[in-house]
This record gives sequence, structure tokens and C-alpha cells, in this order.
Amino acid sequence: MQAIRLQQRVQQNGELFFSQLPVVKGQVIEVLLLFPPSAKPKKRLTARSLLDSGLLGLWKDRTDIEDSAEYARQLRQQSQQRGGGGQ
Repeated sequence: MQAIRLQQRVQQNGELFFSQLPVVKGQVIEVLLLFPPSAKPKKRLTARSLLDSGLLGLWKDRTDIEDSAEYARQLRQQSQQRGGGGQ
């Protein structure tokens, strides 16, 4: 199967017009319409949303964590070694 990719902005509701395609009368073709995902604005993280998230102080009652910064560093390192660096 041969594929041709064309992109066109819709000028009239419900109508698309293509011309000079390499097709002949009687040839059967298949048309597939792909709609790009709509660009949604990213939600901005604010200090207030971070305070309200419950993340701050999450480990405060843990007795097995003496240094939370070091513990977080170790978790990041373990994650990167597993290939889960998120990049």
C-alpha cells in the first residue's frame, strides 16, 4: 500500500478539496482523517498549589528516614539506574 500525506486547513465546514493527486478515474482509494491533539495550556504549578498538594511534609512522621534530602537523592538515583529517569 502506498501512502501520501497531505495537510490542509479546513476553509469551509465539512469540506476538503485536494487536486492534482496521482490517482486515476475508477481507482479505489482510502481516506483517513487524523486530527492532531488540541493544544491545551499546561497547568501552572504555583507555590499555593504545592502547599495544598499534601506533598510538603509527606515524610515528617517517618521514623525510618533521618535525612529526607538524602533519602530523596537516593530515590532519584535508584530511579535513574532502573531506566526510569523520565527523560
